[in-house]
Amino acid sequence: MNDVNGLIKQSDEPMKQRPQSAEIHPGPGFRICLHLPRPNMDVVEMFSEFSSADISDQLNRLYGVESSIRRIAGPDRPLIGPACTVKVFPGDNLMVHKALDVAKPGDVVVVDAGGSIKNAVLGDIISTKARHRGIAGFVVDGYVRDASAIRSLDFPVYARGENMIGPLHRGPGEINFPICCGGIVVSPGDIIVADAGGVVVVPRDHIVEAHARLLAAKERSAAYLANVKVGVFSNAWVDQLLTREGCAIA
Repeated sequence: MNDVNGLIKQSDEPMKQRPQSAEIHPGPGFRICLHLPRPNMDVVEMFSEFSSADISDQLNRLYGVESSIRRIAGPDRPLIGPACTVKVFPGDNLMVHKALDVAKPGDVVVVDAGGSIKNAVLGDIISTKARHRGIAGFVVDGYVRDASAIRSLDFPVYARGENMIGPLHRGPGEINFPICCGGIVVSPGDIIVADAGGVVVVPRDHIVEAHARLLAAKERSAAYLANVKVGVFSNAWVDQLLTREGCAIA
């Protein structure tokens, strides 16, 4: 303290220091993994003939991303590729910018923005850069902006909606660690399949198994669907199920 003209004045030196709780610490919450486990198979070829709904069925309907995350921009064809995962602090996109250097051509950058409605985490500039880098597209659990400009790029972006308010660029955040997107855990290297129906996540350790199930289901259902199209079907299985479960029918 300083005594100036008989008045006690508190030093302003402590005011120049940030609280330690405001510091960004290296490690969990502020880290980047440069190595993404990518499949050694052509996942675009494997999954392009199947809809997100069909894939979800063969994953026991537990790997479909919330339907509020939908196509904002991009061509009318599936977005398919391994996930480069990004976690950001709501309202910040420092790690989205860095993901442009980490992702490889064909990757889908999946951004966990916590579903925040406060700010967009990317817009047409990042989308333009990503397109030049060969990135397949974005899936964002959050909001984007400049949607009309992104649409002119013919570049796939899926998000919860559009918000004109842009992000800050300070951190913290993570790249290529497990995230949550629309209620589904997404690990780096999981396969993303997104289309007009929605977004589904194929766990990277079950790519071959999921594909085999899809092929088998397609073969099984071919004759059934052909009959349904001409009106040949029976609902006897419904009555059998109701009887088995003891449903009261008056």
